[in-house]
Formats: sequence, structure tokens, C-alpha cells
Amino acid sequence: MPQNKQPCRRIAVWTQGVKLPGEVRGYTRFRKIAEVLSAAGFEVDLITSSFQHWDKAQRDTTAAQYQGLPYRIVFIDEPGYTKNLDLKRIASHRKAAKNLARYFANAQGEYALIYAEIPPNDCARVCAEAARAASIPFVADINDLWPEAMRMAVDVPVFSDIAFAPFARDARAVYGMLDAAVGTSDEYAARPTLDRSEPYEQITVYVGNDLAEFDAGVAAHASEIEKPEGEVWVAYAGTLGASYDLETLIAALAACQEQVPGMRLKVLGDGPDRQALEHLVAALDAPVDFLGYVDYAHMAAWLSRCDICVNSLVAAAPQSIVTKIGDYLAAGRPVVNTGSSAEFRAKVEADAFGVNVPAEDVGALAEALVGLALDAEGRAAMGVLAREIAETQFDQEQSYQNIVHLIQSLVTKDAKS
Repeated sequence: MPQNKQPCRRIAVWTQGVKLPGEVRGYTRFRKIAEVLSAAGFEVDLITSSFQHWDKAQRDTTAAQYQGLPYRIVFIDEPGYTKNLDLKRIASHRKAAKNLARYFANAQGEYALIYAEIPPNDCARVCAEAARAASIPFVADINDLWPEAMRMAVDVPVFSDIAFAPFARDARAVYGMLDAAVGTSDEYAARPTLDRSEPYEQITVYVGNDLAEFDAGVAAHASEIEKPEGEVWVAYAGTLGASYDLETLIAALAACQEQVPGMRLKVLGDGPDRQALEHLVAALDAPVDFLGYVDYAHMAAWLSRCDICVNSLVAAAPQSIVTKIGDYLAAGRPVVNTGSSAEFRAKVEADAFGVNVPAEDVGALAEALVGLALDAEGRAAMGVLAREIAETQFDQEQSYQNIVHLIQSLVTKDAKS
């Protein structure tokens, strides 16, 4: 009798932007997903762009650092761009999507499942269509909402509706074809329900971080950071751009000086708004230090030396639970949240690791910062709870096992059917 063929165990994981081994900038979520799937016994192809988004440069795809890993890296050619939001980036993504479609057409029958991030929406749609053509499960990892987030930068009546229509169309297609959704928040995991009536499997897995890597950065570099006695440091880490409300935060720091003269804001990150923000600091004579982009290990060290972390978003920002939250919690520091996401505001309150304040309210933010600055005991208690949440809910090594279990279930179910 012929032997039963073993079910395929090769998984395609697509991400447009990822920090690969040996690289300095970028997000590690999809690299970690590739690692945990490989450790669980799957053969994994981590498929990504030849273009490094954060460095705005082409990768040397033949470099040794991309070889000999537990998973295989597959590079898709993309011409690249110079700005985060312009027509050249849209054109670059479209070219990458075409090349990705060509890759999957040549890889028919090789994969048991396709796992893809959204956004970018056009590439995610290519992955969904490839999975449907191959009659295999498709999982969308929803870590932002396009075009909703785009309206933060460009919201012009009629024009925006027309310009963003292709993004909305691709998102509806992806949501309609997925077999399961992994959301970086409950809100994101549930987003496809607005564009489909059929049920689907959904789980929430926060972006989180590698807690061991964070702690190693603190151990290696915290002692290098000199903190003058009597100063209270407030930290902001992330992009200096449209959704992130640094203007209110800077004004609040200026307003705090009379009550807490030793309070300073440490801004870890860079972005298109930096020059304008520096001018605002000068105009208000605010106690703000722009540290620019720092590597992950040094960022962890800085957060550990600060006293308060701020998740500062404009009122209309669509973001739910952003990447930096895992690092704020890992630092064991209270989080002041100005984000409007009902989900995250409820979590801040229920888990008691920080305080919520209204977005774009200088007075309310200043009051919250002063209150925490003058309450060392309260800060310490919130910090303990923050670290506990980091360990139990945001550590990628643990929480990403939920993604493994979901994929194992889908592959097994598909093999049986």
C-alpha cells in the first residue's frame, strides 16, 4: 500500500518592514514570529522587502548575516523611497506587491499556510489571493489601520476619499478572505467584522517585546547614564510625526516647572516633526532633551532611568495599543496615557499601571505629571504592576505561542479536510 504523504509544514510569513539579524533599526515582531514557528517544528520562509524602510536603503541580500538562520529569508525586490508618506512610497509598495504576486505564482504548492501583515494593504491582498488560489489558510496580522491612519496626515474632503479608496478596497478584500486574524489589540482583531458577515478565528497578541533583550540592554548601559540628583525624568519613545502629540507634551513640561523645577523630558526617537518641535521647545523654554534615534539596548537603558513614561497621541489618532507600550511596561515605570483608544484606556485603569488624561489637554497632562512626580511611592507601586503586565502579557517569548497554537490548529484542520 502507498504510504500516506506527510502534511506540508512550510509556512510563508510576509512582512514589508522588519529588523533582520544584524540590522539596527526596525520592528522585530515578524522575525520573532518566524523564530517561534521554527522552534515549533515548522519550516518557515520569512518573506520581506529588499528595501530597509528605516534606513531608506537597499539591503545587501547576499550578506552572511541573512544566512544560516532557523528560518529562510526570501527577499522581494522593491525600488524604495525617501519619505514615509508620499507618492513614491505608494508606487514602491505597488511594485513590491507585483513582485510578491509573481513569487507566490512560482511557489504554488510549497506552503501549508500564508501569514501576512496588514498594512501595507496591497501586499496583504496579494498574500490573501495567493492563499485562496492554493486553497490554504490565510492569517492576517493586523497591526495598523489603513487608510484610517493616513487621514491623520492628509484629511482633505473629497480628495482624501478618492486618494485612499484603493487602500480601503484592498483592506476589504483582505478582511473578506482571511481565515483568522491576529490583532495587536482587541480592536484590530475585530476590525474585519465591519467588512464581512462570516465568522473567523481571532486572537489578540500585543506587539510586545523580547523581555530578555530589554533587560540585557538595561544591564549593559543603565550605569552609563548620569542622572542629576533631584531631577524627575519623563520619557517619550517613538516617532516624531502626525499621530503623536509632542506639542502638548512639551507645553505640559513647560507648565510643570513652577511646581517641579527638576522635571525634564527625554525624547527618544526622530521623525519629520523634529525641527518644528525643537523650535517650540526654544519658544517655551521647555526642559526637553532630544536624544534622537538610539538603538534598542540604549533605549531600554534610558527608559529604566526615567521616572514616568508618556503615551502621547492626538485626539483623533486611530492607534490602539502601540509598539512602545511593551517597552514602557518592561521599564517598570508608570504610564501616562493620552491616547483615545477605549480599549487601552480601560486597560490602564483596570491594570492600574498608570493614569489616563484627555488628549491635547495641556493642563490635564501637566497636572498628571506633577502628581506622579510628587508621589514617589505611587510611582513605585504603579511601576511594579507595569512590570508584572510586561512579564505576563507583553513578553514575546511567551505571548507569541498563541500564534503558534493558532497556526497549528489551522494547518491541522486544513490537512484533515
